[in-house]
Amino acid sequence: MALKLPSFKFLNPSISTIRSPPLLRKFSSSSSSLPVSASGTTLREASPASNSVSLGQLTRPDFPILHQTINNGSKLVYLDNAATSQKPISVLKALQEYYESYNSNVHRGIHYLSAKATEKYELAREKVAAFINAEESREIVFTRNATEAINLVAYSWGFTNLKSGDEVVLTIAEHHSAIVPWQFVAQKTGAVLKFVDLNEDEVADVVQLKEMISSKTKLVVVHHISNTLASSLPIQDIVHWAHAVEAKVLVDACQSVPHMPVDVRDLDADFLVASSHKMCGPTGVGFLYGKSDILSTMPPFLGGGEMISDVFLDHSTYAEPPSRFEAGTPAIGEVIGLGAAIDYLQGIGMQKIHEYEMELANYLYENLSTVNNIRIYGPKPSKGVDRAALCSFNVKNIHPTDIATFLDQQHGVAIRSGHHCAQPLHRYLGINASARASLHFYNTKEDVDYFIHALNDTVNFFDSFK
Repeated sequence: MALKLPSFKFLNPSISTIRSPPLLRKFSSSSSSLPVSASGTTLREASPASNSVSLGQLTRPDFPILHQTINNGSKLVYLDNAATSQKPISVLKALQEYYESYNSNVHRGIHYLSAKATEKYELAREKVAAFINAEESREIVFTRNATEAINLVAYSWGFTNLKSGDEVVLTIAEHHSAIVPWQFVAQKTGAVLKFVDLNEDEVADVVQLKEMISSKTKLVVVHHISNTLASSLPIQDIVHWAHAVEAKVLVDACQSVPHMPVDVRDLDADFLVASSHKMCGPTGVGFLYGKSDILSTMPPFLGGGEMISDVFLDHSTYAEPPSRFEAGTPAIGEVIGLGAAIDYLQGIGMQKIHEYEMELANYLYENLSTVNNIRIYGPKPSKGVDRAALCSFNVKNIHPTDIATFLDQQHGVAIRSGHHCAQPLHRYLGINASARASLHFYNTKEDVDYFIHALNDTVNFFDSFK
């Protein structure tokens, strides 16, 4: 059996020296032995009848992509859900139905197809608003993704409201999409970006954040759940501190909205963003939630069709939100697919999803902690600390991309390796990269068992070169 590794430049992910293996070396893998679960049952023999049927086992039939074999005849075990989620049949059918039955542009035609497309498109907006408990559907703006949603706030609200000396408070654990747009704004306005470090538990230090907020603070940009540390932040407290100095708060909810109940009125955040593709919906669409009184004061982000009221040769007037921010033909089928994804998630129940994923999160962390020479980033789960269902980790003297490649090619396990769009955080941790396994409600404890078996096999293989 030959190990096929891609040709790429290996980076040093930690302070210690990382050694890559010789390419295409022949080896005898222990992958032929079946992993054993905590109950002593081999994974291939495990069945719903052996225990109570989990949410993962109940929902897996709805996701066709999960039922396939890949490299070396391995069954796919998909553990890269923080990057993108898989799509249930109902979402695939919604996309197909749109293109087969009523494909047409929205808001512009009076014929049957256009009217139906417009109805379904705006119904999806209502579904998003209800899903996060927005006060009204016009507080939801459809964008290409969460990145564009943050850029919309930066270019529209940021350039209008920030001036030299104003401060934007962020954490060092933010996604690049929540940092780079504000760098653009700061460079052009003279505003200052201030970053909160991690505390001893490897969580963004909210004590430092509170102390950093002052009369100069005009905006706080924070994640709800970290895509690398699996930690959560007390958004209500942060909003309270920010509003006390009349600052606004933008919440990156990409890792929370798909996994737990999120109520924007309860959080009281001014802006919140999320992406469809992480919540069982299509790629190419996300959304911005903004309080209606704030959105109404913001100028357009892009110019063109749909966002106008009247156009003259020397000037134009603009539509009310959300149309003001949705220039041009939108991702109609994708928005309708997002509406179908929300129907699916609500059919299960977000609280039920959250409780099941918390169980998976603890199971993943506990079992991953048993792997030799492993370092898991973020807080340890405890009575007062809940981790999201993901773990970023490194194994001593093995590059995370080597781990991910071996897991994929020899075991069919899909995880992520790299900096996860969080380079400042990785530099703070003293590493260039990490591996990440991330779960969703259609994953099972058997998936975790198989992953741990495959990871141990991977570690043993690379240790054999010592």
